[in-house]
Amino acid sequence: MFRNHLKIAIRNLWKNRLFSTLNIVGMGVGMAAAGLMSLYVAHELSYDRFHTNAGRVVRVAQHAAWAGGNFNMALTSAPFAGALKTDYPEIEKVVRIQPEGGGVVTYKDKQIEVSDIFFADNTVFDVFTFPFLYGHPATALTRPQSIVLTESLAEKLFGDAAKALGQPVEFSNHFVNTVTGVIADVPANSHVQFSALRSLPDNYTNGWQNADLYTYALLTRGSDAKALEAKLSGFYQKYLKNEMGELTYQMELQPLTSIHLHSHLDYELSANGNVQTVTVFAIIAALILFIAGINYVNLFTARSIARTREVGVRKAIGSRRGQLIGQFMTESILMALLACAAGALLANAFLPWFNELADRSLVLTQYGQLTTLVITVSFAVLLGVGSGLYPALLLSGFRPVTALKGQLGNRFGKVQFRQSLVVFQFVAAVVLIACSALIYRQMNYVLHKNLGFNKEQVLTFHLENEEARKQVQALKDELKKSPFVEQVSAATNPIGNNDLGSRGMFFEQNGVMPTYTQTVQKFAVDPDYLNTLEIKLSKGRNFSESFPGDATASVLVNEALVKKMGWREPIGKRVAYSVGKDQTAEARVIGVVKDFHTYSLQHTIEPLVLQMPAPLDKDNLYVRIRASKMTEALAAIRQVYRRFDPSASLNFHFLDQNFSQQYKAEQKQGQVLLSFTILAVLIACLGLFGLAAFAAEARTKEIGVRKVLGASVGSVVTLLSKDFLKLVGVAIGLALPLAWYFSGQWLQSFAYHVEMEWWLFVGAGGLAAAIALLTVSVQSLKAALMNPVKSLRAE
Repeated sequence: MFRNHLKIAIRNLWKNRLFSTLNIVGMGVGMAAAGLMSLYVAHELSYDRFHTNAGRVVRVAQHAAWAGGNFNMALTSAPFAGALKTDYPEIEKVVRIQPEGGGVVTYKDKQIEVSDIFFADNTVFDVFTFPFLYGHPATALTRPQSIVLTESLAEKLFGDAAKALGQPVEFSNHFVNTVTGVIADVPANSHVQFSALRSLPDNYTNGWQNADLYTYALLTRGSDAKALEAKLSGFYQKYLKNEMGELTYQMELQPLTSIHLHSHLDYELSANGNVQTVTVFAIIAALILFIAGINYVNLFTARSIARTREVGVRKAIGSRRGQLIGQFMTESILMALLACAAGALLANAFLPWFNELADRSLVLTQYGQLTTLVITVSFAVLLGVGSGLYPALLLSGFRPVTALKGQLGNRFGKVQFRQSLVVFQFVAAVVLIACSALIYRQMNYVLHKNLGFNKEQVLTFHLENEEARKQVQALKDELKKSPFVEQVSAATNPIGNNDLGSRGMFFEQNGVMPTYTQTVQKFAVDPDYLNTLEIKLSKGRNFSESFPGDATASVLVNEALVKKMGWREPIGKRVAYSVGKDQTAEARVIGVVKDFHTYSLQHTIEPLVLQMPAPLDKDNLYVRIRASKMTEALAAIRQVYRRFDPSASLNFHFLDQNFSQQYKAEQKQGQVLLSFTILAVLIACLGLFGLAAFAAEARTKEIGVRKVLGASVGSVVTLLSKDFLKLVGVAIGLALPLAWYFSGQWLQSFAYHVEMEWWLFVGAGGLAAAIALLTVSVQSLKAALMNPVKSLRAE
């Protein structure tokens, strides 16, 4: 029986090649899109799960709030780890990771600049199970000045990773580290990404509020992170209250496997994903598959009219309804399997593009060839059964006499089900169109918004060599002599990378220095900084070499800090900060700068303190180059700098790129959403085309009569199109509130964002209506142009 069903199915598919092609292509595209989306979702959900003890590892984070301010940060200070290990028996091991270990790595005549090198405690391999290729995890970082390389970096330095053990590598500050281990490259699905780990001194410490590293804890077996978190309230009272004063403080223990998707704190170790994005992508994948299935139902139903006599003949000669259902289900499943094959080919062809779009390195068989094949075929069968069930039940239910006459009876009069499917398709399409348009507007806004300074044509680069830092002023003077350079400034940090960190400082209130600190952003800049970045002063004066006291006893603050402190006259206010254990230094405010963004627009402008840097802290240069002279300027900068550091390998970073890099995830999301929106709209149009074909074929004689009686082509097109446009209108009415809600939720991730304009959503609905009208009009026009004689002869 099955063999007979299969033969008939193949004949019918071949006989109706256009119909079969539309179905196979539509479902194939849907399966390819859903498959790629599923790979992405599975990858995002797999982050950090490869560690043996992943379920017992947590990261310590901090949250605090006070009148006029708050912080939520992934960073802690150095003393946290020891205190936690001592006070809480639920903690088996702790490890601190300090991401400031990068620089130029030298081995003999090879020099490589590596920015992603971390300092770490020697317990790092007790907590994280990165597989060792050479060396032993228990002893790799126990000795000072040790370094563990990843396989890729070891091969770059030594040619063969097996030759790395025991070899010395030198950093630009003349520190020599000995290679004590080589591990496999860190998997892409790890939120801790590095090329090497250097030993952090056992006695490394700083103030309780100098948050500059990440603390991870391995809990003992059976310990519950939430129960331990509830006990941590005493930690603040014991260690932090004296310095931080009265505020609402909470320590959070973040499960390792939840960090990538659920943590969005300040100073994250790497760019995290977003569980909402994964959820949206999963929903889009399901929608596209469902839309493709709907198309199958509509197209199959539209073609079923021609098979009513076939059903009548089969029933007249004794075919049971179950046999007919089996025949139609065989055709549906065969179609789904062919679509599956087409989808696999399409997915394989578009995977490189998708990887570039999603910034991932996915492979179709990442879970094994057999597993992938079983899942794909099983899914195709389920999709075939689900998509073909309605047409099979519908066609097999015809009465023999009615079917032999080629009449549809009243079964096809109840079209609400198929209409509701079309409405669902276009609800999804309108929501996707509106959300894509809003993401485009927001990305355009953040990339072009005035940040409070001029980021165009400004580049930064790091000074690795200490001797070069000692000659910064001479270096600046030489660079300014170039006709391609407009301004030069030195600072301790480049902005736009979301990694300035924070510091607790004391600020005068009503003539008195309080006993508790306020957390602010802080970095050091020289007197040329404001001019180089074209930052405006609102009060007071800039730093000046003419005032020697500015080097240690003066600060600039931004307007956000003045507002937070409630200062009516900020000039002359005192600021104090820790310079060592139980020691503080004091400075006075000499100027207030206009607020400018140091971080991306996901973050509000925080209170900021600017100081002048110590000579060896001037390790980043900002250079404003002349417009349209980029190539010449870069060459000139390299030439000048190599006089001060002949071995330097300069890596330039442009400020506008620093900031735009922070929106990379959102831009990728927008591009993925736009691409799959186009697919969803195209597939939905196929479904609408199928329903229009069905309606036109069902009203063939009516169209012929109307044309004989003088109806114009336009009136026939209007007749056939208006019902579908009503469906699209209903879809638009349902979709716009949903689009408004989802767009608003997405915009909440930005502290600064565009307004949600009504015309954007109306425009999305209008675009969907125009696409639908074009789709229906093609089929309607074809029916309207048909010879009425042929229409009247149609059975």
